[in-house]
Amino acid sequence: MRTVPKDATQWSVRAMAAAQKVSSATVQRIWKKHKLQPHRVESFKVSNDPQFARKVRDIVGLYLNPPDKAIVLSVDEKSQIQALDRTQPILPLRPGLPERRTHDYQRHGTTTLFAALNVLEGTVIGTCLPKHRHQEFVQFLDRIEQSVHSDLDVHLVLDNYGTHKHPAVKKWLAVRPRYHVHFTPTSSSWLNQIERWFAEITRKRIRRGTFHTLRDLTKAIQDYIRLYNKNPKPFHWVASASRIIRKVRKYKETSDTGV
Repeated sequence: MRTVPKDATQWSVRAMAAAQKVSSATVQRIWKKHKLQPHRVESFKVSNDPQFARKVRDIVGLYLNPPDKAIVLSVDEKSQIQALDRTQPILPLRPGLPERRTHDYQRHGTTTLFAALNVLEGTVIGTCLPKHRHQEFVQFLDRIEQSVHSDLDVHLVLDNYGTHKHPAVKKWLAVRPRYHVHFTPTSSSWLNQIERWFAEITRKRIRRGTFHTLRDLTKAIQDYIRLYNKNPKPFHWVASASRIIRKVRKYKETSDTGV
């Protein structure tokens, strides 16, 4: 766990076996027993937001105990979605053969998906716009205003992207007192549930999609949202704020001490 080979960044079974003069099977058995996987690596980012605990309690509180006569919307934009078209026709799925496609592609422009996830119901308000500036975000807020019943307060969960804090956005919110903004801690977009929904639409509709035009891409996204809203599935948040804060503190201690 504390050494690496002279010619590599991590140990392999064969390299360890040769260095320790034991069989590869012995190394595999020991690694399996101690759950060691040097071939794998994961990324992480610990928030340094001084108000991390307060913001976590605020947002998790909205998820676990939504306020009465109000709607909680997890809001963000997925920018630079590319309309990619393969250079040759796709070979379809066949018995014994997966779908095959060329490794290269043609780009037909990009779009930005603005989306708001109703945390309680699971439904999504979404629209595609050419850019992701504050002008487009205000336009999307207008869309939310038209979609949410006027008797309800609106709680918006947002990340710290500059567009969300632009003076024009603040002005829009100031004249609509029923809106309440809750910012996630810095480097903590995982706290925003819309990110999980973005992962779903990317996996199911965008990543393997082939789009001959930007219009095809936009239509595919809109169709997905329409079908999804017919049978929405809200995400059930289970981690308490205290549990999250404890885990982050533990990771910080590990990062600081290396143990």
